[in-house]
Amino acid sequence: MANLYPRWFNRLPLMAGAGLLLSGALVTAGAWYYLTPKYSRVGYQPVQPVPYSHKTHVDQLGLDCRYCHSAVDKSWYANIPSPSVCMNCHSQVLASDARLAPIRDSFKSGEPVPWVQIHRTPDFVYFNHAVHVNRGVSCVSCHGQINEMVEVRHEKPLTMAFCLDCHRNPAPNLRPPEEVYNLRWTNDPAKQLAMGKKFAHDWKIMSSQNCYTCHR
Repeated sequence: MANLYPRWFNRLPLMAGAGLLLSGALVTAGAWYYLTPKYSRVGYQPVQPVPYSHKTHVDQLGLDCRYCHSAVDKSWYANIPSPSVCMNCHSQVLASDARLAPIRDSFKSGEPVPWVQIHRTPDFVYFNHAVHVNRGVSCVSCHGQINEMVEVRHEKPLTMAFCLDCHRNPAPNLRPPEEVYNLRWTNDPAKQLAMGKKFAHDWKIMSSQNCYTCHR
């Protein structure tokens, strides 16, 4: 009797099994990467060229976030301060401190300080700082208690799920506009939630969950 099937057909079960194993390995590897801190960068704390302490400048001295990040309420990004901003104080305070040498060199040469970026979203994600802070979302909602950090670290996951949780229920992250940059501001959780719901209603906050909102 003639063979009704081509010879390669005998290898089909083996090929199918190999394909399933490969697919399973890829799915496992993807989940292992995208669902762990390695992807979300939580805990990432690189060594910076200058040991800038938010705890000293913000928590102890009381500097407003906008003194250094002057565009955060006007622009989609939170700008890194120029050396001239630092030198407003450090031309007199710790003027010869070796730790500030990169700032002084940058101020004289015009070359930027090689800061290491910590908080980063993928290139296909659009995030507007001004929209959020002008509607009562404080820095701590996304960056944690950065005012208590001697060295800045990546505190929150900033994943799609993290953003959607807030967009679906923004009230817990809303506070009075005058308290947005007060990183030590606290309130009773129940009162804060009620306040946030009132702000969401009064300000007509309708956080979009449409893909185009963040992926443009």
